[in-house]
Amino acid sequence: MTNAPLLSVRGLTKRFPLRKGLFTPREWKVAVDNVSFDIPRGQTLALVGESGSGKSTVGLMLLDLLTPTSGEVIFDGQPVINRRGHDLLAFRRKMQVVFQDPYASLNARLTVRETLTEPLIIHKIGDTPQEREEHAVRMLEEVNLPAGALDRYPHEFSGGQRQRIAIARALSVSPQFIVLDEPTSALDASVQSQVLNLLRGLQSKHGLTYLFITHNLDVVAYLADDVVVMESGRIVERGMVDDIFDSPREEYTRQLLSAIPRFEG
Repeated sequence: MTNAPLLSVRGLTKRFPLRKGLFTPREWKVAVDNVSFDIPRGQTLALVGESGSGKSTVGLMLLDLLTPTSGEVIFDGQPVINRRGHDLLAFRRKMQVVFQDPYASLNARLTVRETLTEPLIIHKIGDTPQEREEHAVRMLEEVNLPAGALDRYPHEFSGGQRQRIAIARALSVSPQFIVLDEPTSALDASVQSQVLNLLRGLQSKHGLTYLFITHNLDVVAYLADDVVVMESGRIVERGMVDDIFDSPREEYTRQLLSAIPRFEG
């Protein structure tokens, strides 16, 4: 089983009901249509597409935050969907997420200390408050922030620093897999490169596996091993990064490549 992918997605589909009149048949919006892919351990798969392509919906289903209409998600040989109780809690520790907006993803009322120690309390990591604080300091060091940040609130940090705190929070429970949902799109170009360098270094150090959701193919070239391109809920192209960049088969992929300014990493 060592060669088995860490995460496998098979036939994943999500339909949302559209409101209709009392006497008219219900119609459905297909957000994700029969999506399948694998992510090997320690690698990064980029899920790419324009807004509304379904890529973030896929991420939510992988995290078991949204129930698929059909299909399955297998993580480390076990089904993800419909876990409950202690089984769900154990799964949450293995799979974490970093969201797009660092201003919205952190609770403005919590200090950094509270933000980083709350997951430790939930997952029973550390026996004492002192042990948990020491763990939080190590997480800040991992993302190149000083221990003095513990007593500060999110509004006291820049967008890039907030995203580093969000990454530290995800790392705090020692996950195997992280969903990165547009983690740099709200940052300016110079800060983007710093955060991408950080993510790549953390992946190498801890053997992390990433699903990198983005609309920016240039950022993909810097971080990902393989690419899946989505349009209107369906996969239209997939392949290794170099192959997609050198010889994209689909017009939609060529448009994505031509529309995005080149990322200088």
